[in-house]
Parts: sequence; C-alpha cells; structure tokens
Amino acid sequence: MRTGNVSVAEDFQPALAGLWREACHHMEISQFAATVAKMLADYMPIGQLLVRRVDQNRSSIDTVAVGFSAPDYLLPDVRSECSTEKVEEVAQWCRQGSVAHRGAPGWADAPVEVLVPTGLRGDVLVGPLTDSRGSVGVLIVSATDNAVFDSQHAEIMELLLEPFSTALENDRRSREIATMTAAAEAEKQSLLTRLGPTDDIVVGVDSGLRAVLERVNLVARSDAPVLILGETGTGKELIARMIHSHSPRAAGPFMRVNCGAIPPELIDSQLFGHERGAFTGAVGAREGWFERADGGTLLLDEVGELPLAAQVRLLRILQDGWLEKVGGQKPIHVDVRIVAATHRDLAAMVSEGNFREDLWYRIAVFPIILPPLRERTGDISELARHFAERAAARFTLPQALPTAEDIELLAAYPWPGNIRELAAVIDRAAILGEGKRLEVAKALGVTTGLPATTSNGDAHQPQRALHLNRFPTLDEAMKRHIESALALAHGRIEGRRGAATLLKINPHTLRARMRKLDIDWTQFRHEEEDFVV
Repeated sequence: MRTGNVSVAEDFQPALAGLWREACHHMEISQFAATVAKMLADYMPIGQLLVRRVDQNRSSIDTVAVGFSAPDYLLPDVRSECSTEKVEEVAQWCRQGSVAHRGAPGWADAPVEVLVPTGLRGDVLVGPLTDSRGSVGVLIVSATDNAVFDSQHAEIMELLLEPFSTALENDRRSREIATMTAAAEAEKQSLLTRLGPTDDIVVGVDSGLRAVLERVNLVARSDAPVLILGETGTGKELIARMIHSHSPRAAGPFMRVNCGAIPPELIDSQLFGHERGAFTGAVGAREGWFERADGGTLLLDEVGELPLAAQVRLLRILQDGWLEKVGGQKPIHVDVRIVAATHRDLAAMVSEGNFREDLWYRIAVFPIILPPLRERTGDISELARHFAERAAARFTLPQALPTAEDIELLAAYPWPGNIRELAAVIDRAAILGEGKRLEVAKALGVTTGLPATTSNGDAHQPQRALHLNRFPTLDEAMKRHIESALALAHGRIEGRRGAATLLKINPHTLRARMRKLDIDWTQFRHEEEDFVV
C-alpha cells in the first residue's frame, strides 16, 4: 500500500481514470470487481470486495460479484433472505445514504448490517449503489486481518461508488439483453410450434398423467430442484419443459444436456466451460451449460451417468451457485434452476457407492415419477391418433387414423420403448399404408421381430403370444446386441475392427451404454492380442 506526504485519497485520483476505463470495458460486474480488487490493494488494506444487488421482488440481497486480494478468504453468502419491510428500508438507504463504516457513528442508525454477509472478516465499509432506472445495490469492502480503515479509505470508497454503479447498470443491461434474446428464441420456437406439427403436446391430462401434472403444477412456481424418474421414452424432457414454461423463469433459456453422452474427459469443459489455453485444443474461451442456462432452467438428462468426480463439482453449484471454468482463476456465480432426469435407480446406486448420497438429497427435493406406457393403456388411443395426424403432415400423406382393431393391437403390446416407440410404430404404419390406412399389424411385426400375420391370417396372434412368453426389455435386447458385437470384435471397442464401428456408434457413447448396462468387455478379450478400449 502506498505511503507518503500525499494523502491516500489524492494519490488515488490518477488511478480513478483507469478504473473508469475498466467500468466501461467490462459488461459483467464480476470481471470488473475482480480487476478493481487488485487495483485497490495499493491504496487500501483490502481483504475482500463484494457487490450485492437488492432484489425487492424476492425480498433478498444477492451477491453478484466477488473480488479477492487475500487468497485465504472464503466465498460469502450468495443470498440473504429478509423481510419485505427490511428490504424496502435498505433500498431507501441505497438511494439516499452515503458510505458507512462499521463501528463508526451512524452505523447503528443505517440499515446496513443486514447487507454484510455472515462471517465477513475484518473492518468493513459499505457504500450504496444505484443506476439510472432506480435499481439498487451495495459495494462492501472488508479489511485484511488486524487492519482498520480510516477516513481517507472512506474517501476512496466514496470515489468508487459512481463507477461501480455504472458497472452494475452495465451488468443489468447485459443480462436484460441476454434474457430478451432467449425470450425471442422462445417466441420463435412457439411460432414454429403453432405453424407446424410438434412433439410438445401432453396427452393424458385427464387420465394416465393426471397425478404427474398435478405435481408439475405444485413445483413449477418454486425454484426447488426436481428429479424426474422414468423409463426411456416416457417423456421426461417434455415434463421438464412444462416445469420451465410454468415457472417465473419461462422467459429465460431452457437448456438440456445429456450427461451420458459426454466423454468423461470433457465433462468439466462441457458443464462448466473453459478458458482459452486451458488444455490442448482450447483455442478460445467457452461458456459451459450452466452459464448458458443462467437465469433459466438446465435439464441434466441421464444424471446417473455422471462420474463421481463430476458429481462433486455439481454439488458445489447446487449448494452456493458458484463455479470455476477449467483453467479459470476466479469463481463465477450463476442463477440456474436444476431439473435432473434419469431412468436409473439412483437410490440403489447410492447404496452401491456409484452415486453420491449428498448429491442425491440435493437433486431429489421434489421427485416426479413418470409411468411407463404399459401402465397407461387408456391413453394409447389418443396418443396413436395424435401421432397419426403428425405422420400425415410430416410425410405429406392423406390423413389415416387408427381403427378400433388398430387400438386393440396397440393396447396388447408391452411397449418397452414407451411413447417414443409408439411414435415410431405409427410413423412406420403410415408409410406402409401409403395414406390409405394405418398398417399397424405390419408395423408391429417389424417392432416385435414376429410375422405380422400367422398362417391362418390372424393378425392378433403375434400380440397374444407376447403375453404367453416374457418379452425382453429394451435394455436386455440392447445388452445382448452389444455383447454380440464385442464377441465379433474380440473385445475391441475402438478402431476399424472395433465394436463401435460394427454398431455405427461413437466409442464414447458405446462405453457409456456399456457402463449403464453393466457389460464387462474383458470377457470377450483374447489375451494374445493388443486391444484399444
């Protein structure tokens, strides 16, 4: 810290111009705060710098930026809840007050103690921030251990208020632009939905999905994490979109990431982002899924596929909203509502040590279980009609709707692939019928691997046979198919002769499915050969 005959406040004046340049350069308040914290270390015994926004709508005070100059300081509270009256009192002080010094005269009379996060160490200065639209916030600076701020430090604090108010306004405008862009994209998708066929239609509101939709309506207005459980193809993403569209975040982005499709070595980069040069091939900075979903909802599909190491980092974000990019030097705060989905038994995975118990408690605050299609056969008629109308429009065919006989056939089938499989069967039936009718029996014959009719012409016979013998589940069929490929490839996964090439699938995706299906590739390996796995 500089010393001499010139006062600290006077000495700070030349640096103020550089500080203004930084305020105009950075659109995000977090970047500005980190830069200023380093600059202030030459003029004040600063331990930590915080910017907090007063949210009168939520009756809360949120930390939106943290600047460190002392490496051993901990992250502060992200959000402080308080009464509506106290928030209004604080907002009024921000518009009319001046710098307050903890312990100095006037501190007790100003409503500033609620602004300081719990456990903030050292002496404290608090200054009010306000922008051209009346949005309010505070700048908080704490001293290093055993240091005390004096009147000259308070003068520097006064000089900081205007550039920080400008930076806070720039940050607000930047977020508004991002929200407006996301809203425009959502409106575009809504228009496309109204102009053409869509899958985002909920069938079974009054029957098979009534209990599910009641739970959606209960949880949508809150910010509580939601865990959607259900077999593959039951419509987990559709329910997640409904939660988002009925929430206060509806104008923000909705992002979906398939956790099972991300290679383990890229999970951190995909979820949390990376800085330029963080690793070989990182030619530029990249926003992760959490940053892209800021202000909206992030669907973590197949969350049970996340490795344990990634689960630890996910837990931190769920706890306090802070993340660090790969290769990053400062934490970033995000405001994201998490909806997780999986077809796996997470409770069993927890007991087996394959899923963290603390993360399970965090994401399973409000579970929603989607019933498989075989348990909601009453919806099959309406679903089949919807998919038939969609198929006619998609394939430019005359509209052909399912008959009573078709519905009987469809209701008799166990649907291991659930609604997704039903949609594929109806598409196939429409194409086979060439717009004259739906060839449901033939389409189901392809699905089951059985002939569409028996020798006596009875099209119902294959469906009745399904009830006489146990029909393999989709996972069982997939496991046998992958094991056959591994046997042909002698345990090799990658390469020209590997199982991934035989199955025409990405090797990383194949490994993820093998983990999910508990397939041990080593039993197919020949010891005398060298394999790439």
